[in-house]
Parts: sequence; C-alpha cells; structure tokens
Amino acid sequence: MDTSRHDLNSLLSQLGLASDAAGLDAFLATHRLEGGMKLVDAPFWSKAQAQFLREALENDSDWVAAADGLAMLLSRKR
Repeated sequence: MDTSRHDLNSLLSQLGLASDAAGLDAFLATHRLEGGMKLVDAPFWSKAQAQFLREALENDSDWVAAADGLAMLLSRKR
C-alpha cells in the first residue's frame, strides 16, 4: 500500500522542483498557464515532467488533485 503524500509540495518534489513554500512561490512567480492551456502542454516542463503529469492525469492517479491545484494556481490572474 502506498502511504506517501500526494500533495502540491510532494508533486513539485516529484517533478524535481523546489518543494518548500519559497520554491512554490518562486515557481508561481515565473510560470503561468495562458488562456485555457492544459497543465501538461505548458512550455516550461521538460519532456519527462510533461510525461509524468500526462500519465498521472490519464491514469487518474493519486497525483490528480495536486496537479489540478497546481493548474489552478498557474492559471490565476496576477
């Protein structure tokens, strides 16, 4: 049984990004989803990161809620 956390900070860590509050703030300050762009189609992901997100969403994995939350944060107007 998988007991690991699947929250936003863990998703960032899984993607190889800084996962603390400062890292999340920095990521959100420098990245954005424009006009209805899907999270997996964002140009700032590496090929491996985009593939991980695509598979997580297609397979309805435990990462879906965190990925949806990240997409929402990246879509907010600033």
